[in-house]
Amino acid sequence: MTDAKSGSAGSVEAVARAGEHEIEIKKSRFICALSRAAGEAEAQEFVRQVRKRHWSATHNCYAYVVGEDGRTHKSNDDGEPGGTAGVPMLEVLLRRGLVDTVAVVTRYYGGVKLGAGGLIRAYGSAVSEALDAVGVVERRPVALVTAVADHTTAGRLENDLRAAGYAVRDVRYGAAVEFEVGVPEPEVAAFLAWLAEATAGGVRATVGGRVMVEVRS
Repeated sequence: MTDAKSGSAGSVEAVARAGEHEIEIKKSRFICALSRAAGEAEAQEFVRQVRKRHWSATHNCYAYVVGEDGRTHKSNDDGEPGGTAGVPMLEVLLRRGLVDTVAVVTRYYGGVKLGAGGLIRAYGSAVSEALDAVGVVERRPVALVTAVADHTTAGRLENDLRAAGYAVRDVRYGAAVEFEVGVPEPEVAAFLAWLAEATAGGVRATVGGRVMVEVRS
């Protein structure tokens, strides 16, 4: 959920959904499985699931970027020569600015050796092509602004908010009507100025909280 006034400051990306994509290089099959992972435990569980499904594969290598602001990175070569599998996989995730994403590349050896350079290209390509096939979503930081209006002006305010392209995330009715509006962080000051002008200063607004919203490309 986002709004027409979104900016890209502070945005990151994540894989759009769980999915798989396969490529073949010199008779070896490289199957890249991708998934969202909110944390390291979830990423490791996905790795275990893929390894169980492909128990007879030659290798099941993985890489993930998870945690707050994508601070936790990990990769594993699963028996391939050191640095030829997990590292290039992780480099693709980092280069594309992905967070909360785990990739597992399963290799079924086809009998032709690829060499270190060939392996690096193969594992990197497997992840890159899988991301292109499965898709990614942009995630943007949004400030939560609560605007409080009386019942006589609430209907017009809601119409004005939506017409102006602001994301009304919630409407709460009580003694007054509270609108929770998602505003891109760099545009909060402009929104507050717009709100004051649109309501002739008749609406109270407070800024509190922050969420990430997704924009599918």
